[in-house]
Amino acid sequence: MKRFFALFISTIVTLSATQFQNLPDNESLKKMVGRMLLVGFDNEEINENSTIARDIKNYELGGVILFDRFYNDRNRTKNISSPMQLQLLTSKLKSISTKPLLIAVDQEGGKVARLKPKYGFEATPSAKTVSELDEYMTTHIYNSLAKTLRHGGINCNFAPVVDLELNPDNMVISGLRRSYSSEPKEVVKYAKIFMNSLKNERIISVLKHFPGHGSSLDDSHEGFVDISKTWSSVELEPYIELIKSGEAAMIMSAHVFNSKLDEKYPATLSHNVNTKLLRDELGFKGVLVSDDLQMGAISKHYSLEEIVTLGINSGIDMLLFGNQLSSQDTGELVEVIVSKIKSGAIPLERILESNKRIEQLHKKNERR
Repeated sequence: MKRFFALFISTIVTLSATQFQNLPDNESLKKMVGRMLLVGFDNEEINENSTIARDIKNYELGGVILFDRFYNDRNRTKNISSPMQLQLLTSKLKSISTKPLLIAVDQEGGKVARLKPKYGFEATPSAKTVSELDEYMTTHIYNSLAKTLRHGGINCNFAPVVDLELNPDNMVISGLRRSYSSEPKEVVKYAKIFMNSLKNERIISVLKHFPGHGSSLDDSHEGFVDISKTWSSVELEPYIELIKSGEAAMIMSAHVFNSKLDEKYPATLSHNVNTKLLRDELGFKGVLVSDDLQMGAISKHYSLEEIVTLGINSGIDMLLFGNQLSSQDTGELVEVIVSKIKSGAIPLERILESNKRIEQLHKKNERR
């Protein structure tokens, strides 16, 4: 028995040592983790000494997300104040990064728009308004929006929303007129027009919010959202069609809990949802980005260590920390993830897999 126990301990130590030896050096590992991060920052002007500039250099960040105003102070400018200012900011961001950098915004149209007319940008109607127009007018609207984004240096738009308008009492989707329709075919029709306009300007579109937020009652910005009794598989149909057509390069997860799909975790942290359903069943091969991990539905229920471990292991490729709802130091975030990789809690294979998908995303976009 003693001999067996000694052999067991020796095997465990050997396996742990082998795993550690197979890891890249610490600097390389940090940069691999950095490629999986998409973060917000507080400045409308930056220089080489700005925190975001240092983080991009030190960790080869995968991307940044821009906001026009601070969440808790709508009178204070954050990243966007005018077309010229935006051009200068995005040009500086790109010049700092040695690798392709996602510069993202939420520019859906209507009430969800970071590039607003009062800053000098052209207005874009909401998805609901667009759905009342014909395809010619829709194409014109989205072509104009795509050109505005490109001129501003934006290369990733967290749009279109492909949630179905299934619940008129849903204030975060229906209430903000963010859905095209309750019918999947209509949603797909308008989403394709939007995505094609973005693609023509080499802007990556992001479908959201998987596996469906349209039937929910609550807002995941504030706290826990359970859609177990309201969600149905019809909400997957836009994703099924857009994945089959090859249009889906990026998808954003939703912070919704659905016991039909996972009895324990919300979608963003669920291996059942993000890997078994989205990848294995629906065949998605692109980049999966989380919704903002500082939203109450996640941050109020899980520690930072749990969030990054569960999220990455679930199949998330890029972790979004908008730094609007709270503030997260990038260096600390990288160290937490690296420590989880070294301990074996996050397999190195997942990091390699996500880095490969992110690299392929940029190569495909450059070939357009």
